[in-house]
Amino acid sequence: MKKKLSIHAIKKAKNERLLTMITAYDAIFATLFEDSADIILVGDSLNMSFGGKPDTLSATLDQMIYHTNAVCNGAKNTFVICDMPFGTYNSPRAALKNAVRVYQESPADAVKIEGGKDKAELVKTLTDNGIAVCGHIGLLPQSVRGEGGYIVRGKDVTDMERLIEDAEAIEAAGAFAIVIEGVKPEVAKAIKLAIKVPIIGIGAGADVDGQVLVFSDMLGLFEAFTPKFVKKYMDGASIVKEAVSTYKKEVENKSFPANEHTY
Repeated sequence: MKKKLSIHAIKKAKNERLLTMITAYDAIFATLFEDSADIILVGDSLNMSFGGKPDTLSATLDQMIYHTNAVCNGAKNTFVICDMPFGTYNSPRAALKNAVRVYQESPADAVKIEGGKDKAELVKTLTDNGIAVCGHIGLLPQSVRGEGGYIVRGKDVTDMERLIEDAEAIEAAGAFAIVIEGVKPEVAKAIKLAIKVPIIGIGAGADVDGQVLVFSDMLGLFEAFTPKFVKKYMDGASIVKEAVSTYKKEVENKSFPANEHTY
């Protein structure tokens, strides 16, 4: 049986082996991912792939807790992180109150918070109170409206220095790992070398400590658009459509249910 990684094991993986993280939102897919995934992220991306919304901002804490419970039920031996949704950590007090809810109402192993130096104080508040935190710097999906779109980070020296400062502040506040999104590869590498906790990349090149992808993107299930950094490992949408089309035909011509499907 697979052994769930601990915080210590995740931190120790840096410079020893690369970590594989994937999103999941339900027990079925979590079960399928369990053998391969080191970490499962219950991402607020569910608001887009499951909810059909244009961004992640309207995801609620109740939704995140519900889906985290489902994922934990399906992947009992995998480290599970719950995304803290937009508006739930506007202050250290609010962050602590809402993260405590995640811990009390689900078996989540950690929470994830977007932001750099500006969020260091609240990250420290959480870690000081026994809540494990994964940071998230670079392109921040929850800031998409405020920043006017999805903007790649690290395009100049000034921004690189700012991102390194963000990573160092989040690490100093007690985060056990940091997701870095939408950052130039050479900058992501510099950040990896600057801190001691693992850097998990998404659209940040290969010179990091691991990778994370949204499962519906990598399995080709989400057809609305495909980010540049996503590799499709299967054409899931076509496979599902073909299967359902075959089912429809068999219902219409009465070849389903056959004798073996009948009591």
